[in-house]
Formats: sequence, structure tokens, C-alpha cells
Amino acid sequence: MHKNQPSEIGALLLDIGAMLMSSGANTNRIRLTIQRIGKSYNYKTDFLITHRAIILTLKDSSGNVSFNELKQTYAHIPNFKIVSGLSKLSWRIVEEKFSVKKARKEVKRLKALPHYPRFLVLSVVAFACSSFCRLNGGSFIEMAIVFIAAFLGLFLKQELAKKKVNPFFNIFIASFFSAMLAGAMGQLLPYGHDRIIFITSILYLIPGIQLINSITDILDGNTLNGIVRAFIGLVVSFSISTGLLLAILIFNTN
Repeated sequence: MHKNQPSEIGALLLDIGAMLMSSGANTNRIRLTIQRIGKSYNYKTDFLITHRAIILTLKDSSGNVSFNELKQTYAHIPNFKIVSGLSKLSWRIVEEKFSVKKARKEVKRLKALPHYPRFLVLSVVAFACSSFCRLNGGSFIEMAIVFIAAFLGLFLKQELAKKKVNPFFNIFIASFFSAMLAGAMGQLLPYGHDRIIFITSILYLIPGIQLINSITDILDGNTLNGIVRAFIGLVVSFSISTGLLLAILIFNTN
């Protein structure tokens, strides 16, 4: 049955690969997932995975090329529900012998999973930043300052993303805004650690996933993707530090 529908299998594999890349999976996880599913449908998979696109070739048991296509990845927005869901799906396809139609239906369900409420995300991220402030000796007043600055900074970042603002410029603006807000509130309220409120108010912008995946990719031998991720992480870090530095210079903080 599967040999008669290589185009459907190929489209499914490309879609899964693109979703994994866009959701923050490392290259090795994408490779293993595609290979696992392709093998379950009796096809050998040859592919090239890059940060922006995936090229896939399917070969049947005789070595004949049955499918060859390229698919661009989606916008890169970390979503570990998608990553874990697709990984589990790949094993279910193998163990439960899913048809392509059933697998496609499950992928569609994963795409439609609701995100956490926006207010909850903003609150939890802001609370995490304020917690780091506390861990570094900040007072409860400083925690409150950091919470508000991070909450509103992330809100602004999300709004700019909706307007398709360049992501690096977006991060610069968010960093500058959060640091300026923290500094302004710090002028009105008593505090003792000016460095802490500036630094912890922009922690939500740190590109942890990019930097971790860059190291993982390089160690796994996926050097090109690792370098790309590392460079993106470097540019993001530069955008964050530039916005923070500008705010600190404005407040003349030493």
C-alpha cells in the first residue's frame, strides 16, 4: 500500500521535519525522526537539513528514487509540545503501523493544539525574571520592578512580532524598553542593586535554545547548522546587549 503513495509519505516527512526545525528541535532529532518514519513505510530516506529548508529524497527497496522535493521551514518559534508530540508520533507510527492518512491527521491535530493563554505566558516569564533578581540578592521592591519591566517588554516584543518587525531589531527594542522601564521605576522607588534590575529585566530575551542547539549540532557533526544557530544566537545577544547598554548609558549607571 505504501509503495503506491511515495508523494504522500514524502510530504508527510517534510512537514514533520519542518515543524521540528521551526519548533526548536536539534538537527539530530529531526534526522532520527525522519529516518524512523521513512523506514516504517519501507523507504530509505536521503535528506539535507538546513536552518531554512529541508531537501528529501525517498528510495524504494530497489534503490529507485520515488520522491524528491524541498520544503522551507516555518517561522522559528520554540514549541516543545510540538517537538515531543512529533517524536512520540514517530514511535507510534512504527509500533502501531499508522497509515499515512492517520499520521497526517495526527500531525494536523498537533498543529491545532492551543497555546497557553497570553497573560499566563507573560506572567510566568516575568515571574522567572523577578525570581532571578531575588536569587541575586534583589529586594521585593526590585523584584516588582523587574516583573513589570519584563512583563511589558515581552508584551511589546509580541506586538512587534505581529507587525513583522525584523526579529533582531525587535529584540533590540524590547531590551531597550525593558531596561529603560526598569531604570525609570528604579528612580521612583528605593532600591539597592541597580545592576540587578537592569540585567534581570531582559533575561527573557536570552537565546538559550539557539545556543544549546548550536553546541548539540556541532557535537553531533551537524557543523553547518550548528554554526548558523550559533551565529543567530550571537546576533541576538548583540541586539540584547546593545539595547541594554543604551539604556544604562542614558541613566548613567556605573
